[in-house]
Amino acid sequence: MSLLAFVAAAWLMASSLHAATQARPALAAGQAPGPTTVLGTTAGAPWRVDIPAHWNHKLVVYYHGYSMRPVTYRQRPPNAFEREFLDRGFALVQSGYSHTGYAVQYALPETEALREMFVARFGQPSATFVTGESMGGELTMATMEQAPYTYNGALALCGLLGASDLHFEDMFAKVAAFDYYFPGVLPPLDPVPDSFQANGAFVQKLLQALNANPKGAAAMRQLRLLHNNTDLARTMMFHVFVIQDMQHKAGGNPFDNRNYIYTGTDDDRALNDGVKRYAADGAAAQYLTRYYTPTGRLMHPMLALHTTYDTLINPTSVFPYTQAVTRAGFSRNFVQQYVKADGHCNITPEQTGIAFDELLLWVRTGTRPRPGSLPQKK
Repeated sequence: MSLLAFVAAAWLMASSLHAATQARPALAAGQAPGPTTVLGTTAGAPWRVDIPAHWNHKLVVYYHGYSMRPVTYRQRPPNAFEREFLDRGFALVQSGYSHTGYAVQYALPETEALREMFVARFGQPSATFVTGESMGGELTMATMEQAPYTYNGALALCGLLGASDLHFEDMFAKVAAFDYYFPGVLPPLDPVPDSFQANGAFVQKLLQALNANPKGAAAMRQLRLLHNNTDLARTMMFHVFVIQDMQHKAGGNPFDNRNYIYTGTDDDRALNDGVKRYAADGAAAQYLTRYYTPTGRLMHPMLALHTTYDTLINPTSVFPYTQAVTRAGFSRNFVQQYVKADGHCNITPEQTGIAFDELLLWVRTGTRPRPGSLPQKK
C-alpha cells in the first residue's frame, strides 16, 4: 500500500467514527439528497459536501489554494464559484486540510479520503472531475498523475504546474535579489525567524523602501515581471512568508541559489557579484522534490487556465509542464488557455463555468479545446 493510500485509509477510518457527530444532516449511503450541505471535521481537516437538488450522480473534487490561515466551513448557501458546478448538477466536495500554507503532503491523502467517504455514503459517481486554484491547481495536476483511474478530467485554475523545486528555487532567488537591492529591509532568509510577521505593516515597509530607491525597484520589477511597486511589495511579503513556511515543513532550508545566474536587469554583473548565495540542506531540498515533481503522465484530459498577468505564478512558468507532458507522450491530454485579466487567480466564476463546459465536452466527445484565449460564453 502506498503512503498516500495508507494515510487516506486512516483518515477514512477516523471519518467513519467522527463524522456522524460533526456532519448535519446525516444521510444514508446511496441516498439521493438535495439540495444538501454536509459539514464535518476529520483528523483536524474540515470538509464540506454539497449535493444539488437534481444531482446528476457526478462529482467534482475541489482543492483550495495556499492559505496563510486555517480554512473552515460553515452552513451557508453555495457561493458563486461553487454554483458553477452545482447548477450543472454536480456534487462538490472540498477539504480545508489539516495544515495551513504549503499543504500538498496533507491535502492529497485527506482529499482522497474525503472522496472515498463520499462514495461510501452516497454511492459511486458515474464520473468524477477534479479542480483547484493556485496550489490547488498543483494538487489537481498531481491527482491526475497519481490517480489516473479515478478521475475523468481536470480543470487547473491559475495553478502552480510543473516541478515545485523549480518554482520555489526561482522564488527564493528573486527574494535574495531583493535583499541585495534593499539590504536590511527583509528579515534573515536562512532561516526566516519565527518572529517574522507577514502583515500590512510589513508591506508598507517594503513599499516605502521601493519608492525611496527607484533604480532598485525597477530592477526588481524587471526580475519579477511585475507592473508596479505595490504588486512587488505584496509579492515579496508573501514570498518571505512562504520561505518561512517551507523551511518549517522541510525541516531546514530547501533553497539554493549558488548556481543561479541572474539576468534581466540593467546591471546583471553587479547583481550576480553582490547577491548573497545560500546552500540548501540536502534533506530539506528533497522535500521540494517529493512535493511535487510531476511525471507528465496525463491519462485523461486536463485543461489549465491562467490570467495573462499573475503576480504570484507567472503564466509562462506553465510551459515546462507542457513539455513534460509532451515528453511523456500525453500531449493530447493537456491544453493551456488564458483569460485577459490582471491578478493572481482573477478568474471569474462565469469563466470557470465556461472552461468546465469545455472540459466536459472534451471528455464526452473527444473535442479538444483550442489553446489560447478562453472562448466567450455562447
